[in-house]
Amino acid sequence: MDILLKYFPELNAVQMDRYKSLADLCMSWNQKINLVSRKDIEHLTERHILHSLGIAIHAPITPSTRILDVGTGGGYPGLPLAIMFPDTRFMLIDSIGKKVNVVKSIAAELKLENVRCLQIRAEDYKDAADMVVSRAVSKLDRFTTWVAPNLRHKPSKGSGIWYLKGGDLEEEVKSFRGTKIFDLKDVFSEPFFETKKLVWLSPHALK
Repeated sequence: MDILLKYFPELNAVQMDRYKSLADLCMSWNQKINLVSRKDIEHLTERHILHSLGIAIHAPITPSTRILDVGTGGGYPGLPLAIMFPDTRFMLIDSIGKKVNVVKSIAAELKLENVRCLQIRAEDYKDAADMVVSRAVSKLDRFTTWVAPNLRHKPSKGSGIWYLKGGDLEEEVKSFRGTKIFDLKDVFSEPFFETKKLVWLSPHALK
């Protein structure tokens, strides 16, 4: 857990306890259901929790922000962000019921009252959000068609899609206007982040 304090020294004892419990619960559940890649499980804190918090570095999340995590899988990036921002409401959705049930159980054990989970396909979810967050569940052009209708019509600062993905993304984003690509290696010094990026697409980029 020291790696989290390295980049987020303001984390309090409750948050750190929750991050530790999140890691323990995820590793335990991962023996029964494949929540995260088994090759990454020994590096869970760095490659899943800290990676998810790359969004926290750049996205202006406030208590009034409503966040939708699409394709949450094992609860990433939604659960780490919900621990970081306990006054912000998060909806975590995934089409795979077994994973959603596990994430519900983890959120309950962590006493994350700001988290709701739902089994549903992204394109069938109708409620509005200020931000959509996700970790590389699809190519951006396909992903945006699923979630663009969920973004509020009166966007606030930083609203839009915050998408964690690796590799060269210039070709993938060139058809969108109002985008930014943040290199996570500029924030996190570990080799894992050398090719990891965070893409922001403003609501205007999706019109």
